Amino acid sequence: MGTSQRFVQILEFETDRIDEMRALAEEGEQGVTGRADGPTRRLVLKDRDQPNRYLVVIEFDSHEEAMRNSDDPETGKFAERMAALCTRPPSFTDCDVQDTTEFR
Repeated sequence: MGTSQRFVQILEFETDRIDEMRALAEEGEQGVTGRADGPTRRLVLKDRDQPNRYLVVIEFDSHEEAMRNSDDPETGKFAERMAALCTRPPSFTDCDVQDTTEFR
């Protein structure tokens, strides 16, 4: 088994400006799509009980790639612009992927 392990970062945020957030995310995607150390998958979730609360699950091939992505100046600029659209500061949770199962 290799030393690299898939890695997921969970971003939680609240916003009442979701359309602007989506436009910003689409712009940001163009900068990371196909980049060697960029994310491999993104899942956006909307809380049904708290209408302005969202969770974004971003998957990377490894923790090292995620850290290189985080250190990129463009990622920092994106994070600042994103935070400006939030009604409270976003939070991040770093996770090592232990197991995945595809049911379909």
